[in-house]
Amino acid sequence: MSISENVAAVYERIASAARRAGRNPNDVALMAVSKTQPPERIREAYEAGQHLFGENRVQEFAAKAGELGDLPTAEWHMIGHLQSNKAAKTAELFRAVDSVDSLKLAEKLDAAAAALGKKLEALIEINVGGEEAKSGVALDSPELEELLLAAHRLEALVFRGLMTVPPFTDDPEEARPYFRKLRELRDAIAARKLPGVVMDELSMGMSHDFEVAIEEGSTCVRVGTAIFGARSKS
Repeated sequence: MSISENVAAVYERIASAARRAGRNPNDVALMAVSKTQPPERIREAYEAGQHLFGENRVQEFAAKAGELGDLPTAEWHMIGHLQSNKAAKTAELFRAVDSVDSLKLAEKLDAAAAALGKKLEALIEINVGGEEAKSGVALDSPELEELLLAAHRLEALVFRGLMTVPPFTDDPEEARPYFRKLRELRDAIAARKLPGVVMDELSMGMSHDFEVAIEEGSTCVRVGTAIFGARSKS
């Protein structure tokens, strides 16, 4: 199948999952994970109507951004683990960072965005499975509380919600409890009405489990393989 056919098929699956959950399919955004993809394949997805993209590495995207600068409505989000020394370049290249996992990083991004005179949207990445090999702040951790309480003074960085990558399992149903945990955490944070914190985004679900994530309240699914095909092992 072509990329355009894949995009259409994913949108159909999103709509079906949303309807099963009694949700409006328009309330679920599709993010095409374009890491490792060359500009021509990203352009093909754009021409198929896909305008929201997620990249994992700052340097990789910087190398191809010039070739994609003529896509007027393309929206680029940083979704990979980010070191604070890359904050300035990140703020320059991206509209949003969906993987904020420390106050130090948040402060660096805020300063970099302010220097550019722009607002940078952000999601807090939650390590919902408590996996040592994954980035993200732990549930109920001091680091999470530190981020939430600092949000009101980060004037250029706007917290919009939460993101997670649950432990991988072959059975998508096994991810359901983790997606539910993130939704419950989002609801608990939203109920506190903290200054500078908006909790209307839940980025969760990837190619193999996004339908379950939608049933559990995801507002953005991050899909790579189901759009672009399996990545080369080389």
